[in-house]
Order: sequence, then C-alpha cells, then structure tokens
Amino acid sequence: MALAAAGLIALAPETGLAQIALKSPSWSELSPQERSVLAPLAPEWDRMDAQRKQKWRGIAQRYPQMKPDEQARIHEQMRGWAQLSPSERREAREQYKSINKLPPEKKADVKQKWEQYQNLPPEQKRELASRPSGSKVPAPGPTPPSGKPSNPSSGSR
Repeated sequence: MALAAAGLIALAPETGLAQIALKSPSWSELSPQERSVLAPLAPEWDRMDAQRKQKWRGIAQRYPQMKPDEQARIHEQMRGWAQLSPSERREAREQYKSINKLPPEKKADVKQKWEQYQNLPPEQKRELASRPSGSKVPAPGPTPPSGKPSNPSSGSR
C-alpha cells in the first residue's frame, strides 16, 4: 500500500503532491470515533507526521471489527508507544526494520526470545529495563564436546 502511495506521489503533478503531503488532520479534525479509539495518542497526535497519522487512522477504522482482546492489545500498544521518547521511538522503528529483514529462522528465534521475556516475572523485566540499552544479556556460548558450556569471561583458562 505504501509502495502504491509512493507511486502515486511520483506521478502526481506538483500541485497534487502539495495537497497529498499537507493532508494531515489535527486532533480536533478527527471523528469522535477516531478520537475515542486513538485517545492514548492524543498528547502526541499533532506532532506526528502524516504517514503515522494515516497508519493509526487505519487501525481506528478496523478497531470496531476487532475482538475485545485485540482491542485491549492495541490500546496497550498505543499507551506504551505514547510514553516513549522520540529517540526511543526511532530506535524501536529501527529494530523493527532490522528484525523484518531477518531470515525466517532468525525471526522465529527472536520471537521465541520475546515470548521468554514476556513470561519473566515483573521484577526481572524491571531489572532488564533498567540496564543501559548498550548492555545486552550475553547469549550462552557454544557447548564444547565436554558437555559444559564455554564461558571465556569466567577466568578459568
């Protein structure tokens, strides 16, 4: 869909391009139903770019047909997204793009790790969240023929 929109923009005369680029409704221009669904995004709405607004409006249009659990998940995601700083959002978008480029088996591995994280107790999640973003939990090393995991940082060599 985005590709189609990009194609239309490329083919549009300059006046049409200006009209397409500027169509970005303010919060007060949204329908009451859209404002209700998108309420968690209200504080940030007028600072969003047109593309993001269109994405969220599409979700708002599909919202009434969603199951209650899907609606709750969408609202939770909106609240979480609205609480992120612009740099955290940018980082999240970059991570999403990099994960999307992974081969299927790597995507499955990332999904499994995410599910493991989701099952952690809240205090462990808080501990992980409090670490600086550059400090990652090291992945377990390969298991040598001895059957004991190798750990080069253990100082046993």
